[in-house]
Amino acid sequence: MGHAPDFVALVERHRREIQVHCYRMLGSLTEAEDLTQETFLRAWKGRDGFEGRASVRTWLYRIATNACLDVLARRPRRVLPDQLGPAGEPEGPITAVDLPWLEPYPDRLLDGAAPDDTGAAVVARETIELTYLAAVQYLPPRQRATLILRDVLGWTAKETAALLETSVASANSALQRARATLRERLPARRAEWTVGDPTAEETALLKRFIAAYEDGDPAAVARLLHEDAQAVMPPYSLWFADRASIIRALSLSMDPASPHCIGRFRMRPVRANRQPAVAGYLRRPDEHDYRWFGVTLLTVEDGLITAMAAFESATAAAWGLPETWPTGHDGPGAA
Repeated sequence: MGHAPDFVALVERHRREIQVHCYRMLGSLTEAEDLTQETFLRAWKGRDGFEGRASVRTWLYRIATNACLDVLARRPRRVLPDQLGPAGEPEGPITAVDLPWLEPYPDRLLDGAAPDDTGAAVVARETIELTYLAAVQYLPPRQRATLILRDVLGWTAKETAALLETSVASANSALQRARATLRERLPARRAEWTVGDPTAEETALLKRFIAAYEDGDPAAVARLLHEDAQAVMPPYSLWFADRASIIRALSLSMDPASPHCIGRFRMRPVRANRQPAVAGYLRRPDEHDYRWFGVTLLTVEDGLITAMAAFESATAAAWGLPETWPTGHDGPGAA
């Protein structure tokens, strides 16, 4: 492993899954990319100390976990708006807040993270969906690492304790506390959510959602939402706790005659965190082009949308998309 080409060949095949691991630990795609680079740099510097008693994959996970713990020791947990305070009213003020917000993760990157069966757990929906990541953020860093190593990666208590330089009893205790916190934070019906590839029903629902937004039709959006649907929009702290509030907000923002109108949308279906999502382009009033707006993740239960999470901070490049809507692609949901 002493020569650079040999080293690169050994570690690069694990890049995507190490990045996903860092994302689970940190809740940020940007930080995950940076920490993956930091992991490989630390591995290169420490390559002479690698004795081959564990696999290269395991060795990289150890380095990545410690690198993430170093970051988590210096900053607060990442959040979503509904974790900060009560829901607001559509007519209320909306102000961007500079906080460490939870970020989405494109499925196009997840799809390259499990090149063989050893990495299959890395991209399992139940441990990458946004709700799970939001709950994990409540865990102290070492509990978070313990939970991910044990329940996601399948490490033994002995392996986990060795990485964290603690006893097996302490590692087991941390795991039990972490699991208890997740039971409190995760929705009771989460186990019933659809898992796997998009269903025909889900695809049809997404098509109707896109058409409703592109037509500027709040009533059509309302027919797709559960009565208790929630909507968050980081970096804004304002969030809505029911369908009525969401639709009142859309009625203001979609009405060309309203002073609150933000413009017209074009959208295309994407996937993020193993959930249905849309990439949005917005043409603001008095502008000619549709420019990148962000990505909205949807949670679907029993044929209705129960949660919407719109991330204006998500970059077009992460989804492999252009910054402006392609000229001549004006049909609903066109690419």
